[in-house]
This record gives sequence, C-alpha cells and structure tokens, in this order.
Amino acid sequence: MTMNDATLSVGSLEAQPGTKARGTVRADLGTLTADIPLTLVNGSRPGPRVVITAGVHGGEFTPIDAVVRLADRLEPGEVHGQVIICPVANPPAVYQGRLNVSPVDGVNLNRVFPGDPAGGPTERLGAWLFSHLIDGADVYIDLHCGGIDQVLRDFVGHRLTGDPDLDKATAELAGSFGIEDVILGLKADGGNSHAAAARRGISAVLVEVGELGQRDEATALRRVDGLLGALRHLGVLDQDGSAPGPIRAWVWSAGVTAEATGLWYPEFSFDGDVIGEVAEGDVLGRIVDPADGREHTVHAPAGGRIFYGMHGLTVAHGDELAAIAVPWDPDQSTRPETLRTPGVGVAPDEADPRP
Repeated sequence: MTMNDATLSVGSLEAQPGTKARGTVRADLGTLTADIPLTLVNGSRPGPRVVITAGVHGGEFTPIDAVVRLADRLEPGEVHGQVIICPVANPPAVYQGRLNVSPVDGVNLNRVFPGDPAGGPTERLGAWLFSHLIDGADVYIDLHCGGIDQVLRDFVGHRLTGDPDLDKATAELAGSFGIEDVILGLKADGGNSHAAAARRGISAVLVEVGELGQRDEATALRRVDGLLGALRHLGVLDQDGSAPGPIRAWVWSAGVTAEATGLWYPEFSFDGDVIGEVAEGDVLGRIVDPADGREHTVHAPAGGRIFYGMHGLTVAHGDELAAIAVPWDPDQSTRPETLRTPGVGVAPDEADPRP
C-alpha cells in the first residue's frame, strides 16, 4: 500500500503527491541508449502501485494507443495509490518495425525478463524495466496484441506460483478486464515479463486484445475500458457498481511451429474473433516451397481451441504457427497429458507461447 506522502520518481522524472508527470527517461543499454516514455500518476490518496507496460514488441499498436489514452484520462485527484504507464517499453523494436525481436541484437525482450544488467542491449533493457518500474509494483499489467501477421482471440494470461494468496489475487485481477477467456500458466518459469514478476511476488497478468497490427479506435477504447475496470477492482479508482462477468479458464495444450521454410496456407477457420476448434491430427495448413511446389502438411498435435494463428504468408523454420488451449479442470493436480505432447516446439507451461 502506497501512502502517497512522497514523490514518485523514475530516473529524472518525478511526480509530487496529487500530480501527474509525463516525459522520457534514458536507459543505458551498454552499446546504446533508449529513451523510455513514461507517465507517472501520483494519486492524492493511499493505494497500490500499479505498473502498466505496452510496446514490449513492435507491430502491436492497439496496446500503445490504449495506454496513451489511459494516461490522458487518469487524474491524480481520482487515483488511490500510484500508476506508472510505459507505452513503449522497447523503443528499438517498436520504432524500427522489427516486430517481436529487436533490430539491435535479434533478441525477443519478452523471453529474457528479468533481464541481465551485464548482458546484451535487450537483456539490459529488461533489467532496466525491472529495476526502475516492475520491482516496485504491487500489480503489473503487460499489454500485447496480435502483430501484423498474427490473428488471435482476446485473452488474459497469468501464472500460478503456489502462493495461495497471490494466486487468488491474480485470478481475481485477471477476471476484472471484461475478457471471457483466461489462460493459466501452471508454473511461473520462463522469460515472459509477467512470469518474472510473479516470481517476485507481484500480482501480474498478460492481456491480449486485438490482432493483425490493427489500430482501430474501437479496439483501443475497449482496451481502455478493460483497464479502467481493472483499476476499479484494485481500488485505484472508485467503484462504479459494475460486477465482473463470467470467465472461462484454459491451459495451453500445444504450440505448433513450422518445420519447413516457405509459404503458409492455414486451413483452420477464423470467424470474426472466434478461432476454430480442432481435434488432434486435424490438418492446420500447408507450407509450400516456392521454388519447387513441394508441400509440408501441418497437423494439430493436440485438440482444443486455437487462440493464436499465424496469418502471414511467409514463414521460416521454427516460426510459431498456432497455439492451442483446452478448458482447465481446477480439480486436476497436474496438467493434462495432452500438455506433454512431444515435439511441438513450445513450452506449454508458458502462459503465452506466442513469439
């Protein structure tokens, strides 16, 4: 609980109690620097510290748009606690258009958290974000969406830590965004930002809304509404009398990666925001060699619902093509046998197996 009787500061950027500050803070990444944009909202009343990031990946525009709109909307006099908003957490990837990996070193930031202050530029960026933003948070919300070549169904993801109080608080947070589908990671391992935060005792979620790199206003506003609902749930904003809707809990059953380089022709259906159900062995699509026309057929290694699918035409060996989840049975003490499918190329305990 933040008492809000002190200055909120990140680097050289400061917000006195009851004020809001916007600007950039320079992060030293070893061989280069990056200017990280931030909004600090230091509320006039006590409450939790909430950190919200977007722009961990390039090509994911809706989250960036939404958090900038949220930063404009939040007024310190209405805030209990503190809110730190970082709309572009990974400037090299966002501004240089290299999607999930940084053009600086070819590293995916969302696979190296909590980073390494003595590592390469992206590892140093991860360490900077943790030491300056995330480590001081009570709650951490990391926003993503489908990039320019990715379709997905909206979902919230979080990890189970084995701490009953923390897991309960995070589950309740996950249900506060107005998104029906919540996907659990059964362990808090790996380099995803929310997993690394969970390992440090922070209530942390991943929120995925939007696809194909779209930046339409309606999707951004829907995302802002979800964030406002979460802030009301946390007590950062006053309650408005609304109640959370029902959720459906899932766990990943398989990830599918390309075993050849070529042209990708998916055969599973996308109907609006509903991504199709598949059974084990169903044909998911074909990869065609553009040189000689040879085809490699891709089959579903497990049944379930596809929450993510590659929509781009060209794929390289090892690219993620789809991620499949199944309904979660809370009475199961271990993950279903389908989650042990060998050779699918993705660690199924990750709450987001996408790139």
